[in-house]
Amino acid sequence: MNAPKARKTEKILSIHNDTRIDPYFWMNERENPEVIHYLEAENAYCDFMMKDTEDLQNELFEEMKARYKKDDESLPYFFNGYWYIVRYEEGKEYPIFSRKFQTLENEEEILLDANILAEGEAFFETGSISVSVNNEIIAYSTDRVGRRIYTIFFKNIRTGEVYPDIIPNTTGKAVWAGDNEHIFYIRKDASLRAFQIYRHKLGTDPDNDILIYHEEDETFDVSLFKTKSLEYIFIASSSTNEDEMRFIPADNVYARWTIVQPRTEDLEYSVEHYQDEFYIITNADDATNFKIVKTKVETPSMEYWEDYIPHREDILLEGFEIFRNYFVLEERRKGLLQINIIDNQDNTSHYLQFSDPTYTAYIGINMDFDTDILRFGYTSMTKPSSTYEYNMKDKTTTLLKQQEVLGGKFFPENYISERIWATARDGKEIAISLVYHKNTQKSADTPLLLYGYGSYGHTVDATFSSVRLSLLDRGFIYAIAHIRGGEYLGREWYEDGKMLQKKNTFFDFIDAAKHLISNHYTSPRHLYAMGGSAGGLLMGAVMNYNPELFNGIVAQVPFVDVVTTMLDDTIPLTTGEYDEWGNPNEKEYYDYMKSYSPYDNIEAKDYPNILITTGFHDSQVQYWEPAKWTAKLRDLKTDNNILIFKTDMSSGHGGASGRFESLKEIALEYAFLLKIDQ
Repeated sequence: MNAPKARKTEKILSIHNDTRIDPYFWMNERENPEVIHYLEAENAYCDFMMKDTEDLQNELFEEMKARYKKDDESLPYFFNGYWYIVRYEEGKEYPIFSRKFQTLENEEEILLDANILAEGEAFFETGSISVSVNNEIIAYSTDRVGRRIYTIFFKNIRTGEVYPDIIPNTTGKAVWAGDNEHIFYIRKDASLRAFQIYRHKLGTDPDNDILIYHEEDETFDVSLFKTKSLEYIFIASSSTNEDEMRFIPADNVYARWTIVQPRTEDLEYSVEHYQDEFYIITNADDATNFKIVKTKVETPSMEYWEDYIPHREDILLEGFEIFRNYFVLEERRKGLLQINIIDNQDNTSHYLQFSDPTYTAYIGINMDFDTDILRFGYTSMTKPSSTYEYNMKDKTTTLLKQQEVLGGKFFPENYISERIWATARDGKEIAISLVYHKNTQKSADTPLLLYGYGSYGHTVDATFSSVRLSLLDRGFIYAIAHIRGGEYLGREWYEDGKMLQKKNTFFDFIDAAKHLISNHYTSPRHLYAMGGSAGGLLMGAVMNYNPELFNGIVAQVPFVDVVTTMLDDTIPLTTGEYDEWGNPNEKEYYDYMKSYSPYDNIEAKDYPNILITTGFHDSQVQYWEPAKWTAKLRDLKTDNNILIFKTDMSSGHGGASGRFESLKEIALEYAFLLKIDQ
């Protein structure tokens, strides 16, 4: 079977006295039958090229699935008189949301069974579930396409009646007011930007809902939340580098919205409430790694802010939790997350102790102010996800729940994790987290999969993955490169990997790969790279720069047509990205973007083996970016290596819906890696 050959139609794109020719621009015509035919042809070719791995894919899928507890349930948490639980039943793909009154011994109430709602749907996702203050009604949202556009419904918990109020085109989030009859929700514009807040009264026509706030700046979007105290409802309007928040009392929907601090250039902040004060995490006054201030509710603006937790140069402050007698900080020091507990009574503090060389720890769900118990989570590359309760007074720890890995073949002591450091070309030290089976020998013949992301300040932490065991048990080393563009080493680590410093992200990944090779963890013949979305951009860039370093690349929903996308403000989410990538309507940013954009820099040369995946309904990275990239690579590459492209025609950015269907995508990726590592 021959690889598909896409039609080439010259499209001239000109700006800043510069001209680009895009022969595959036509692929953005979503309804064009020729586009659908091309995607289906690529799918058929992918199936053909991977046919010899069908048994392996099934084997991988079944063994990954077998590690999951089929009738698993979440750890219950107590809120407003009820214990809330999310559980799965054997043989079913979707969650069941339930609760029990006062004690876990009481009868279960089913709030929502997503399996029933998903019947007959090719894609189904529950957005969120929100219970009214009087515990009688739920607002829930669903997406049946994969575009992350949710419809909100209302259901009476006791009677099961679904109300006629149906609100389409939302982010899925619904926040109840204290009167049990109003909710606030967010609508999206044509580009899928969250831009308007509405108020809806239960039992009325949503067409008559009241517009509360309209964010007119296209570089900002809006979000909505209620404070832990349940006393205030907040609207947050945010861009990459700025925040503006306004609030009302939750029990007065007609109150005037009060702005905490008007938007100020490069000022970021987020607010929580306790008693008569707001606690605010912010980068004000050059607090690059953030600090916490507090102020009285009646005087929320910046002029009244008083430092509570000062800025520290060597610690990134990522979050906090307020208790009556304790203040708990989530900190990142030298890349690792730590939990710092401050006793408000004597102002002493102590850290929870963790022993793994690389790990993730985080504050869990803590709904109660008046308690000595902190719920926190912990995981490492060798230890399954666990939730603990820590008594902050007695300093004792209790394990509440640990992710079960079924099958009888997983023993943590059989796996080794490391954290090593590579030196980037400009002298910066890049952390690499690794995990491998204890019987795997590091050598030039050892296969190694290097994962990276490096954008939006998002840090890929070292966590456990039961599906990853299928690679580790077959002799692979798995590694994460903690490259610039994330916040692994603080806020400056992010700032040094965005805008006009974006190439640091790519060079860090390449230099991490070279370090692994030179230190005999693997060799170019057995080195593989993987990344998704902005991490897919990373994949496209590094294989343009140094294709010879990798035997294979897996690019998931890759953002690869950077210049064209960022010049089109009708494409979802583009305008909100200017502070991340730059605005190519300005020549300096255009020139810089063009110099690394994977699609624009494909050359006639040898490339690695490549697997590219996408979802036809992807709202974050449109399907045509990887489609065009594939077609252009096919046309120009000079090697005989495998290039396959798989489109899930019924999903979006997050891949297939359902608990186990997504494992088939992972099985394809792993089978591809095992196939080419011969």
